Amino acid sequence: MNPTTAKDPSVLFDKDGFVINPEQWDIALAQRIANSEGLGEMDALQQQLLLTLRDEFHKFGAVTALSHICHLNGLDADCLHQRFRSPRQAWRIAGLPNPGEEAKAYLA
Repeated sequence: MNPTTAKDPSVLFDKDGFVINPEQWDIALAQRIANSEGLGEMDALQQQLLLTLRDEFHKFGAVTALSHICHLNGLDADCLHQRFRSPRQAWRIAGLPNPGEEAKAYLA
C-alpha cells in the first residue's frame, strides 16, 4: 500500500502496508484502504468484522484466534477468508499495527 492512497498525508503506512499510527483509523480510512486494494465497497458485515478485530486486539494486544473473531459475529470459522482476500488483508484494513513476521504468517 502506498501512503498516498489513503488520501490523507498524515496517515502513514509501513513497508508492508500496515497503518503506523492505529489511532488515526476510522471506517472511512478502512474504506479507502479497501478500495486501494481492489476490494471495493465494504458491506456492514465486513465493517463489523474489522471492528471486532480491533476490539479483540485492544483487549489482548496481539493477534487473536481468527475463528474467534468469526464466532463473536455468529459466523463460520473461516469468515475472514470468505469476506476478505485474507485475514492479513482484513488486519491491514482494520488499521492494526504490523503484527511481526511470525504473526503475518498466521494471518496468511
